[in-house]
Amino acid sequence: MASWKFEGLDEYLRQLERLQGSSDQAIGKAIYEGAGVVAKACAAAIKALPVSNQYDSNGITSVQKAGLIEGFGISHAQTDGYYRNVKLGFDGYNGQKTDKYPNGQPNSMIARSINSGSSYRRKNPFMDKATSSSKGACEMTMQRVIETEIQKVVH
Repeated sequence: MASWKFEGLDEYLRQLERLQGSSDQAIGKAIYEGAGVVAKACAAAIKALPVSNQYDSNGITSVQKAGLIEGFGISHAQTDGYYRNVKLGFDGYNGQKTDKYPNGQPNSMIARSINSGSSYRRKNPFMDKATSSSKGACEMTMQRVIETEIQKVVH
């Protein structure tokens, strides 16, 4: 836990003002580094998905998998009232062209069908497992970044 020593109320107030002035930057940095930890776990889960050369209930094609790997990322930070958010997700289309999707299948649709299941695909909650398993590491990373940023300001 970050701590600092001060003498008198005036010095305490100056330290708080300095912390307040740099808090937005520190919070943003902590959120992105924490999201990076979760993103690494999710990317590993995507790479571990089973590949099949045909449509079956367990696997995806190598083209679909490549699209998921390429389309996965972290969004820009958004402020919603007192909350600051980033999102992990899928963008774009893969190279698997079909009659319904002549430009390729949406990566978000493929990821959702794998994670939640569908009428033709068994549920494989790869994203749920990755985010759950990386929660503790994400929180520790965010705490470490905040403490480091506080120490930079007060010293």
